[in-house]
Amino acid sequence: MEHSHSHSTAPLPEGAQTATDPVCGMTVAIAEDTRRETFAGATFHFCSDSCRAAFKADPWHHASGRATGRKAAAPAGSKWTCPMHPQILRDRPGSCPICGMALEPVLPTGGSSPELVDFTRRMWISLAAALPLVALTMGELVNLPLRDWIGHAVAGYVEFLLATPIILWAAAPFFRRGWESVINRSPNMWTLISIGVGAAYAYSIIAIFLPGLFPEAYRMGHGVGTYFEAAVVIVALVFVGQVLELRARERTGDAIRALLDLAPKTARRVLEDGSEYDAPLENVMAGDRLRVRPGDSVPVDGMVIEGHSAVDESMITGESLPVEKAAGDAVTGGTINRNGSLVMVAERVGAETVLAQIVEMVANARRSRAPIQGLADRVSAIFVPTVVAIALIAFGVWLVWGPEPALVFAVAAAVSVLIIACPCALGLATPISITTAAGRGAQAGVLIKDAEALERMAAVSVLIVDKTGTLTEGRPKLTDVIALDGVGEADLLAAAAALERGSEHPLAEAIVEGALARGVEVLAATGFEAVTGKGVRGEVQGRPAALGNAAMMAALGLDTTAAEARADALRRDGKTAMFVALEGQLAGIVAVADPIKASTAEAIRTLHQLGLRVIMATGDNQRTAEAVAARLGIDEVRAGVLPEDKKAMIDALRKGGAVVAMAGDGVNDAPALAAADVGIAMGTGADVAVESAGLTLLGGDLMGVVRARRLAKATLRNIRQNLFFAFAYNAAGVPVAAGVLYPLTGMLLSPMIAAAAMSLSSVSVIANALRLRRVKL
Repeated sequence: MEHSHSHSTAPLPEGAQTATDPVCGMTVAIAEDTRRETFAGATFHFCSDSCRAAFKADPWHHASGRATGRKAAAPAGSKWTCPMHPQILRDRPGSCPICGMALEPVLPTGGSSPELVDFTRRMWISLAAALPLVALTMGELVNLPLRDWIGHAVAGYVEFLLATPIILWAAAPFFRRGWESVINRSPNMWTLISIGVGAAYAYSIIAIFLPGLFPEAYRMGHGVGTYFEAAVVIVALVFVGQVLELRARERTGDAIRALLDLAPKTARRVLEDGSEYDAPLENVMAGDRLRVRPGDSVPVDGMVIEGHSAVDESMITGESLPVEKAAGDAVTGGTINRNGSLVMVAERVGAETVLAQIVEMVANARRSRAPIQGLADRVSAIFVPTVVAIALIAFGVWLVWGPEPALVFAVAAAVSVLIIACPCALGLATPISITTAAGRGAQAGVLIKDAEALERMAAVSVLIVDKTGTLTEGRPKLTDVIALDGVGEADLLAAAAALERGSEHPLAEAIVEGALARGVEVLAATGFEAVTGKGVRGEVQGRPAALGNAAMMAALGLDTTAAEARADALRRDGKTAMFVALEGQLAGIVAVADPIKASTAEAIRTLHQLGLRVIMATGDNQRTAEAVAARLGIDEVRAGVLPEDKKAMIDALRKGGAVVAMAGDGVNDAPALAAADVGIAMGTGADVAVESAGLTLLGGDLMGVVRARRLAKATLRNIRQNLFFAFAYNAAGVPVAAGVLYPLTGMLLSPMIAAAAMSLSSVSVIANALRLRRVKL
């Protein structure tokens, strides 16, 4: 329940007649039978058993007064959408006004859908009625002449009694959706099914109760033939297909359900007095202290404040090796604590967590439409009216030129055409593949923001990558310490670290951290001075010292000619070399570099194999950029570029006919990400919700781009296979059902066989799409 204000939950003064429910905030009249609980010496009263149960599950949370008036989060599955038409969004279950398909929850829930439960019940009842109907009409074929035993007239009435509940009750959803398709002027599969089944049933009713309306040629000795069994078997087979389809569609949400299951249902809260207890996850708020025991999932996003452990972050990064965590390190909800015990403080909870954003992005990708879907929609728009026209033509041709009884043949051909041509397989071909791909991508750390980005990724010819944080770690490290003229390496590094101690520059931080890692004491420098464009200088333990470039050394009257060769060798390796002076003498060189990620070289090689040209665009200097590019085999380097320059470069490449993907950190690269055909945000979670990117790679390295490319290729291939199956099936099935083979082979498709084939076509499309769940990325 939602409230706009909070209430006091202190113990009631003596004589008070009302109290405030600490869970929902409602005012409760106190009586003998009022629900109540005691906690920490205070008595609390409740309006209902559910509020009392919520209090007992987490008494400290509610007794503290923090929970009352909190806005409740919308439950998962509170919005319903159509898998084929994601623009349809409803607050409750129902059917799509465009295609008639059952709406499904935006976020999959744990149980079966109401539609699946209902259709399963109707399917079994329809099958139960279909069996005796088939036995009555087909029994003679297996030496079971039931009609002869009970009489043909009685058999006709028995067929009517068995078929009528199925047509009027079980098949009611079909007719309702068929009627809605007419009202909405959106003909779809239900239009064809309702017309076909309705025609077969109406024809049979007239044949039973008004046989005199038919010419003598249609009596066949025992009265006019009926199609009760065909109508019921068609309904039963359509239900079989629908149930299989609904079950398969539920499986496409398995990835989201698996993501939702990563978050534990409870979190172990640590109170100020050191006591601990398990609280419901939804009650955790920012600032709460939580203990994460070995083997537990991290409940929410936050920071470690106590303990040391290794955390499995494969959910975020795709890497199997655990990451060491200690005080001050960030942890992500849904990751798994392996061995040590951690105490963390919650920072982002509920919908703000990385996991919640991942789930939302996957859900949105399931609802988005790929441009290729437009092909299926355009075909479907003219397909149904065309099929109805073909059915009418088949009916007329059989009625005029068909053998006796011509009317029976005409009805059979028309109904078969209507049933076999149902475009459900055509409509499912694209969305079922996109849905499955979104789930598979999430498992591999590739978040698909929209289906269009996935389709374009398959056509990308040029990939532009930023250097810092994309190809490299994004955090410079001290790599070399070269002492000259008898100066000790420790003295050299101590002087450099002392000068850089007060600087916030990333290179300075790298030198200080490098000194500490090598066991060198970092002293304080006095008389510190920063010289713009050159470096820094001061005194370390009373000795003059300086650190900077050659211009800095020249200003001090020092000649760096002899050391330049060694400095240039470092720069050719992509390192930043700095000279260090001590007591008026050139003492040595320190070098800092942003290490290339371990997976980058392999990723570049694989991207080349996948047909992509790789361009590095960086704000770094030309020499460093070229050193990194040469080591990695990058095709082209653009150095010293600003964010707006990257956008202009992308615009130029696109004008030249290239399909461009841009991979960046999602912040300073936002203009380029938005300008590219496919924007790819790199990061370990901070940029999950970057709006300018169509794809987000949780792992933060280029292997994620490789996985995205392979997924895009596999998905487009899968969609084309599905469309081929659907088009080929309808192209072959409709003429056969209309009877074009009858003059040559005597073959005429039964409406029952047409219904079975129609259902199997949808199931085959879904089964093909589900293969994407196993695609290797």
